[in-house]
Amino acid sequence: MIVVDTNIIAYLYLNNERSEQAEQLLEKDSEWAAPLLWRSELRNVLALYIRKEIFSLKVAQLVMEEAGSIMKGREYDVASFQVLKLAASSRCSAYDCEFVALAQEMKKTLVTVDKQILKEFPNIAVSLAVVVGQ
Repeated sequence: MIVVDTNIIAYLYLNNERSEQAEQLLEKDSEWAAPLLWRSELRNVLALYIRKEIFSLKVAQLVMEEAGSIMKGREYDVASFQVLKLAASSRCSAYDCEFVALAQEMKKTLVTVDKQILKEFPNIAVSLAVVVGQ
């Protein structure tokens, strides 16, 4: 099991330069975990895609359903104190620190492409490209 941030989840559906890497990661380890926040963050991305007419509302809903089924049973609440403590000791947002806090609590690796997270938390965060060997 690994912890992934919302970007990694989104790459499975958004057809960009990292989509293939996200698919490789899912093949390598299909047990992804994330804080509940991932749902709101992905909905926000999908809302932007709807506004830009890249996705229809129906497609966005299908993406949420499919992503939800991939993450089912591995979505977690995180302790506010730990998130705030991480945010206070780094230059990362509290949103980003939710993923770090979960990885720390679960003693798992956080896979991300977020440069700030990778810089601030090299002991727990690893880049998507490194994990899939690219």
